[in-house]
Amino acid sequence: MYVVAMVARKGGVGKTTLAGHLAVEAERAGDGPVAIVDTDPQGSLTDWWNLRSAPTPAFVQTTLTRLEQDLDQLRGLGTKMVIIDSPSALTGAISNVVKVADLVVIPTRPSPHDVRALSATVELVQHLGKPLLFVINAAVPRTRITTETISLISAYGPMAPTSIGHRIDFASSMIDGRTVMELPGRSKSSSEISELWAYVRGRVKGNFQPRQLPTLSASADVINLFGLNDARTG
Repeated sequence: MYVVAMVARKGGVGKTTLAGHLAVEAERAGDGPVAIVDTDPQGSLTDWWNLRSAPTPAFVQTTLTRLEQDLDQLRGLGTKMVIIDSPSALTGAISNVVKVADLVVIPTRPSPHDVRALSATVELVQHLGKPLLFVINAAVPRTRITTETISLISAYGPMAPTSIGHRIDFASSMIDGRTVMELPGRSKSSSEISELWAYVRGRVKGNFQPRQLPTLSASADVINLFGLNDARTG
């Protein structure tokens, strides 16, 4: 059984949306049975799952103190893939989630504020010795800020070759417990999720070897890249 954890210090980067979409795509791709775990106190992934009419992925009600024990039970029941949504604040809760993960997926939006927030997340994941993967979410193609965000982050670690575009169908599909793959027709959003899951699956199963990450010090790099003034110096 493999465990993928969605982790990010900054809220609003799309952890919950990607967790739900990747779980559904994993089932569709034949990588199930898949289970999702919601460790975020906001419970957004739980709310989404409660609205679903489809029986998969399975939902696991657990606590951080029981997380490892319940994962062992899932393994014994034949579960093949678990995707965990984590809180945004870097608390002990995130450490508990990272510890049990085979791969940590770190979504980020293409903005200097989001890139600045990555360093603490990367430091935690490195400290616990876990492989990670960056995913650019809510990207606007062919814009300078998206291109430069990708250029900056890719220098600090593995990045998914597929970025997820900024489209309303991601939010609208989740209103009633679905995903973009379950909407009528075939969309660009659906294709992106399929491509992203194929890469995540390869990474978590060891088909792609992670490389050693340098320490991410986003402050000066982000200021220089985006042409911003550091508030500390004016």
